[in-house]
Amino acid sequence: MSQPVKDLENTYGLAAAGHLILPRPRRKGQSHPVEPIRYFNRLTETLETEQVYGERWLRLAYENPVGSLLRHLIKRPFFSRWYGRRMARSSSRSLVGPFIRDFGLDPAEFADPPDSFASFNEFFIRRLNPEARPLDPDPRAVVFPCDGRHLGFPDLSRVDSVFVKGQRFSVPELLGSPELARRFEGGTLVLSRLCPVDYHRYHFPTAGTPSPSRLLNGTLFSVSPIALRRNLSYLWQNKRVLTELETESHGKIIMIEIGATNVGSITQTFTPDQPVERGEERGYFSFGGSSTITLFEPGRITLADDLLEQSSRQTELYAPMGSFLGR
Repeated sequence: MSQPVKDLENTYGLAAAGHLILPRPRRKGQSHPVEPIRYFNRLTETLETEQVYGERWLRLAYENPVGSLLRHLIKRPFFSRWYGRRMARSSSRSLVGPFIRDFGLDPAEFADPPDSFASFNEFFIRRLNPEARPLDPDPRAVVFPCDGRHLGFPDLSRVDSVFVKGQRFSVPELLGSPELARRFEGGTLVLSRLCPVDYHRYHFPTAGTPSPSRLLNGTLFSVSPIALRRNLSYLWQNKRVLTELETESHGKIIMIEIGATNVGSITQTFTPDQPVERGEERGYFSFGGSSTITLFEPGRITLADDLLEQSSRQTELYAPMGSFLGR
């Protein structure tokens, strides 16, 4: 181990959505002439600046010409497996208390007390009390499947660019099936990005019957905005897990979990081919974390007004799992 786990208590280096965990370079007076990551918080109704731990390393890897060697390292599965094992060791539990304190998490939301976790990864995949994430009271509402910062696109065929000017979203490559892609061309897509402080279990957005999950193997680039502004195709180059949900009122919905740097694993907890209720748990990301995609057939859903408004500005909307996504 190159650095004792205890030495990382104040240098988490957690990069948003890629969760790159590296100590921050300690160069005094160094700054980045780049725009910060800004998102609109639905709960506070304010525009907020994201605190990106490990930002210097992330920007070096994805915005600096010399970063190609670092990208080559961190995209490899062995790197994420190695760090995932570190966070599963009992010695990593010393990180739990400082993490809760530094990020202002509320232990009252946890289903289990903080001192019950045997490792940092156990804490990372923690369950919450049901009342901590209430579902939208309208039974017709589709809900966000996870905590996160969300972007919504009502018609993918009319999206000229998302993070990279002139680069279109490739539905066939994302789904790994030209036949399935034809059904969803012009559909509605919601991209949800999980940050280190977020609850890392994901749920069903509405009731239905899920198919068995299908693994589409790939690399493990970061999928933070810093990385996606460089290359949007990381979303369909990365390892991902795809599940189809057949519903009565919303047609077929595609749900995708996307792996990223330092993702230990993507674990599905539901039973395929058995009906599920809205908000029922679907699975979780082990240490690391990433993004989910929820894809609807054309004309099947109208997204929430604030999601559409912020996405039109290329600004993510923060909203917790269970809150209103659309209907």
